[in-house]
Amino acid sequence: MAHSRPRILQYGKMPLPQLDTELAQIYDVHLLSEQADPQQFLAEQGAQFEYLVTSAAMGVPAWVVDALPRLRFVSSFGVGFDALNKEALLRRGVRVGYTPGVLDDCVADMALALLLDAARGLSAADRFVRQGHWSQQRFGLQSRVSGKRLGILGMGRIGSTVARRASGFDMPVAYHNRRPLADSPYLYQPSLLELARWADFLVITATGGDGTHHLVNAEVLDALGPRGFLINVARGNVLDEAALVSALQEGRIAGAGLDVFEHEPYPLPALLALDNVVLAPHIASGTLETRRAMADLTLRNLEQFMATGAPVAEVPWSAAQ
Repeated sequence: MAHSRPRILQYGKMPLPQLDTELAQIYDVHLLSEQADPQQFLAEQGAQFEYLVTSAAMGVPAWVVDALPRLRFVSSFGVGFDALNKEALLRRGVRVGYTPGVLDDCVADMALALLLDAARGLSAADRFVRQGHWSQQRFGLQSRVSGKRLGILGMGRIGSTVARRASGFDMPVAYHNRRPLADSPYLYQPSLLELARWADFLVITATGGDGTHHLVNAEVLDALGPRGFLINVARGNVLDEAALVSALQEGRIAGAGLDVFEHEPYPLPALLALDNVVLAPHIASGTLETRRAMADLTLRNLEQFMATGAPVAEVPWSAAQ
């Protein structure tokens, strides 16, 4: 007699469509987002699920966790976990896997791409040529990158990868974390304000969540100064977006490059009118290679938890239970 496949609750469609197909081939998958009445569905069938699959962007709210009395494990596609309801998951003793490491290179590449674009005005120059201005005037002088000071807020895996990229541009690197790293070759700045004052470019690679909400505010932007640039490839809520708009409009910083926003997919409308900010639709990990690796780790986390009771990669507060 064949064994029945484990039942999986999938919170919504995954960022890589192939993963939807692969999950359905391996498991008995029920897609919550396609239920006519998700709350009624969970009231009737929630007790049948021990495993849930979601993504960092979707997360999982408390009402879903509370409707799954037998939930043991969540496998999340992505590295952010601020959209996962930590309190509800910890209260129920649910373990959580995620996909760190495999996207570091592409996110670091994106940070450097935004940095170069913001400093050298590449997107603005592209618009300048397309709109026919080149035959009438010269494009304005921009800012050099090589040899400038790079400040990194959040020297974790991605921050360290950004720092290595910067060595190719002969950029001195400094960073700020809650505490200095014992083995880091880079200069530690004891406060974010000191880092911003020191830096020509401030790159945000810190984790999101309540602890970092609006950590980069008007005071930090003023410390960065009128020749400084701000790059965010972390989470939108680490940056006070309204304060950034004011700083850009008033020339209190030189420019910015953003891949993430406070209320995605809706950047503040004022950002759209500014030529000194480069905007991207949260695509730092959006390469075929990286999304495939993230999907593989999402699947491996599920498989290994079912086999051993522990995923390959577990979010820090889950592992601490």
